[in-house]
Amino acid sequence: MVDIYTCEGEVPGGAALEYSVLTTFPFSSETKRMGIILREASSQKIFFLVKGAEAVMIPRLQPKGSHWLQEECDNFARQGLRTIVLAQKELSEAEYDLFATRYAAARAAMTDRHSKCRREIERLEEDLRLLGLTGVEDKLQNDVPATLEALRHAGVKVWMLTGDKVETATCIAVSAGLKARQHSLTILSSQSIRTPSQTQEALERFAMGPSESVLVVDGRVLGAALQHFPHYFVRVAAQAPAVVCCRCSPTQKADVVRFVKKFTGRRACAVGDGGNDVSMIQAADVGIGIVGKEGRQASLAADFSITQFSHLRRLLLWHGRNAYQRSAKLAQFVIHRGLIIAFIQVIFSAIFYFIPLAIFQGWLQVG
Repeated sequence: MVDIYTCEGEVPGGAALEYSVLTTFPFSSETKRMGIILREASSQKIFFLVKGAEAVMIPRLQPKGSHWLQEECDNFARQGLRTIVLAQKELSEAEYDLFATRYAAARAAMTDRHSKCRREIERLEEDLRLLGLTGVEDKLQNDVPATLEALRHAGVKVWMLTGDKVETATCIAVSAGLKARQHSLTILSSQSIRTPSQTQEALERFAMGPSESVLVVDGRVLGAALQHFPHYFVRVAAQAPAVVCCRCSPTQKADVVRFVKKFTGRRACAVGDGGNDVSMIQAADVGIGIVGKEGRQASLAADFSITQFSHLRRLLLWHGRNAYQRSAKLAQFVIHRGLIIAFIQVIFSAIFYFIPLAIFQGWLQVG
């Protein structure tokens, strides 16, 4: 049982444990981790528990006992699993009192409050002890490969913007059918590309390479490209049959959508199902939210709401096409009606010596 003040549980032997909640640090896409400070009721010990992505957790762990972590994270990622690292740190009363005092002062600051609070939390997150690693499988919905295949045949370019690491995102792209059998993979990873000049050179090599290659871009490489040469990046990436952007923050997702709209001159449709996709959905010409396990934030912020990704095929290729044809017919009707009314009015005025009299009165002008 858990509430905002206490949490209870049982150990395998059947003994009950009770903890009181002292402080919580919610998850954010910026930090990619969350934490909580608990006090055990029986022993009065204070524990600081943290969980988050391995990229931000590994530098904060004790070297002892965590040498195997990176290899296992890579193994999980190659299986398409999302990895979460769990760690803890036992605090003394003096350490907690010092942190509580500094954290309260940071929260009461009138200027630069967020960075001061973040600084105090990061001090507490040093020298954590590894507890374990979990791999979470996010199964694809039904008919996702068929839907992407239909969109590809309809001439729609698909870009996948995700917060997952490169290995996980690549596995998902293959299983979802974003990468066809005849396509190869070109991966621009921050492990081999560290400067903007190296990023530009890698994009030049990709532009001169085979056209049937899916471009996979790491978050750091993507950030450097969007900051220094967004026009060149979008122009080169648009040549690929599909693009996979990994380790994207919500801000980067929205920036990618804006730059694609700006530099390609095409209409952008953003599809998402989580709170991290809201900014991307709002930046697109058409936003589509999927109601799912991650809540209704994306659905409420979108122009259209669907319950399954497979519904996207009918929404775009059938209803979207019909809506386009109806709009085109209405525009043609309005243009031709205006021309006919204006032409008849000119003839009428010329015959009757250009008197200031309209031949079509009131509602007749509507046509």
